[in-house]
Amino acid sequence: MEIFHCHLSNNKKPMNNDCLFCNQEILKKEEVMRNNSCVFLSSKGYNPEGVLEGAGVIIPFAHKATPFDLSDGEVVDMFNLLKEVKKYLDEKYEPSGYTLGWNIGKVSGQITPFHVHLHVMPRYDDEPLAGKGVRHFLKQKSNSRIKEVRES
Repeated sequence: MEIFHCHLSNNKKPMNNDCLFCNQEILKKEEVMRNNSCVFLSSKGYNPEGVLEGAGVIIPFAHKATPFDLSDGEVVDMFNLLKEVKKYLDEKYEPSGYTLGWNIGKVSGQITPFHVHLHVMPRYDDEPLAGKGVRHFLKQKSNSRIKEVRES
């Protein structure tokens, strides 16, 4: 797999000009690496003041709302790029682990843009929430759908 670093190819234009992740200026500014159908973006917006150092998102060039809308080829390309991103982040930041995730729909936190993106979040032993994954926050009593449980 050939990875292109820090430049945009004219033949890989996103499909929706109103979308934040389809904006060529943002892509140029935040691109770390890419392959044939997707790109890894990372900037201070993803990791302010040492929080989530190295974090970013992998997005397909094609404007699609959810991972369920991706073609088989796009899924393979995203996973292959994820492996390259991990090598890059391991070398540059030396994280102790990773949290990966997709938010699908507003209820899950996909507020904007509605352009599928895989969150890549390096995790570190010395962070205050080390050992706490996504499920830690979702399985709290305060997140119960049963009213009586929330009130007790």
